[in-house]
Amino acid sequence: MSDLTAAMGINRPSLYAAFGNKEQLFSKAVERYNSDRTCFMAKALGQPKARRVAEQLLRGVVDMLCDPTTPSGCFMVQGALCSSTGAEAVREALAARRKEAQAAIQLRLERAIDEGDLPRGSRADDLARYLSAVMNGLAVQASGGASRKELRSVAELALKAWPG
Repeated sequence: MSDLTAAMGINRPSLYAAFGNKEQLFSKAVERYNSDRTCFMAKALGQPKARRVAEQLLRGVVDMLCDPTTPSGCFMVQGALCSSTGAEAVREALAARRKEAQAAIQLRLERAIDEGDLPRGSRADDLARYLSAVMNGLAVQASGGASRKELRSVAELALKAWPG
């Protein structure tokens, strides 16, 4: 909190007056992060074919993770991994956000199955979990220093396993 208030040039009471308590401040930070950094997801989910959805999601997350104007990695993943034992609410909030994203992917893939865009017998829940796991894994790799080239290579390899 001291670093944050110093960076903003305000004191703690002013920060709390503007944002409420720590949980409300965190919630606003998550909202801001989602609106600024994960906007690639809406574009990806709007693609006409499931393969393009998968490509756009994986390429979009690599671009987000490698943005030179922001820290590497993903707030939604790193925040959950780095939070202290007393921060169960933080982990739960971030897990809920990741589940929401996975559910949106699943819903789009269910539509692709209904439209015959994915092979018969495809499971939207498994495919959504797969994409989410790869995206989260890319975030962990990025926070560990993986380059854009390395992350793109992983994304392309993951796409080779895509059905259809």
